[in-house]
Amino acid sequence: MGLSPRLAGTIMVTLMATNAWESAWDGLVALWQRFQPARADGIGDEFEAHRADLLLARETGDEESEAELTTEWQGRVRRLLAARPEVADELRRILDELTPRLPEPQPHSHGLGK
Repeated sequence: MGLSPRLAGTIMVTLMATNAWESAWDGLVALWQRFQPARADGIGDEFEAHRADLLLARETGDEESEAELTTEWQGRVRRLLAARPEVADELRRILDELTPRLPEPQPHSHGLGK
C-alpha cells in the first residue's frame, strides 16, 4: 500500500508545531533537493513560514487556518508523489523517524467516571 498524501500532509503540519520541526524541515528540504531540486528552497521557506502561521493559529484557536495548512501540505505531498512516486519510501522513512509512536486507542466508555 502506498503512502497516503493525506496522512503525510497531516503529519507534516503536526510536526511544524513540535520540537521536531527543525528535523522535519531538514528532512523535507533534503527530500525535495533530491527529487525536485528547483523547488527545494521554496519548500523550506514555506515550511518555516507555515510553522509561524500554525503556531499563531493554535495560539488564537483558529482551527480553520490549521485545516487550510493541512490541506495545502496534503496537496503538496500528493503532487510530489504523482510526479515522483519513488519518493514515497523515503518520505515515509523521514516521517516515521520524526513521529512518536501513537498510543493505542482506548475503548470508548459511556460511563460517568474517568
